[in-house]
Amino acid sequence: MRVKQLHPWPHSVAEAEAIQERLRPHIELDGPGTFTTVAGLDVHYHGRGDDHDALSAAVVVLDAETLDVVERVVVHGRAAFPYVPGLFAFRELPALVEALERLTVTPDLLVCDGYGLAHPRGFGLACHLGVLTGLPSLGVGKTPFVGAHEPPGAARGSWSPIVLDGVPVGRALRTRTGTKPVYVSQGHRVSLDTVTGQVLRLSPRYRLPEPVRQADHLARHGT
Repeated sequence: MRVKQLHPWPHSVAEAEAIQERLRPHIELDGPGTFTTVAGLDVHYHGRGDDHDALSAAVVVLDAETLDVVERVVVHGRAAFPYVPGLFAFRELPALVEALERLTVTPDLLVCDGYGLAHPRGFGLACHLGVLTGLPSLGVGKTPFVGAHEPPGAARGSWSPIVLDGVPVGRALRTRTGTKPVYVSQGHRVSLDTVTGQVLRLSPRYRLPEPVRQADHLARHGT
């Protein structure tokens, strides 16, 4: 698949934040509710000691109905930006874009290990990738990042809003009864209800959606 040319690469925090502010108005918060193929994206860092920037970026495309694997790609590289909270996407974007461009199929939905609107500037990794690709995208975080929320009910499917500065930016969602919630948010061209429904549908057995779970395994192990 083809991805829009990346913006000029930032060399400072101020430049990176300016890119987020410039691209944020391009986010669309509604779109299709059904998808034929879904892609999970994840990055694993292999570096040790002083060399902590080595990484693998993985994309796994699944059939949305059966959750069978359609295609898998893994790319090895290095982080492209220092670690700065709120600018984590800039570390991973080049490798993830390279992995996406190696796909022979174009997925209908990107499911990112990270955040979308639930971000200090409302433009996390899921938003960034959605705007660059033009594809519907959503973010699934393992831990809370911004905003406040009440604990959701214990049953699968329960959720509570994540609120930042008085505005709902995502949901704490229980994908398995009695387990910790995940933290979901819109990226691009999806509604929050669609995000919630898709994450539940893609998580029939485990806490994490199957596309992200498989991308995590591929990024860690390469197989």
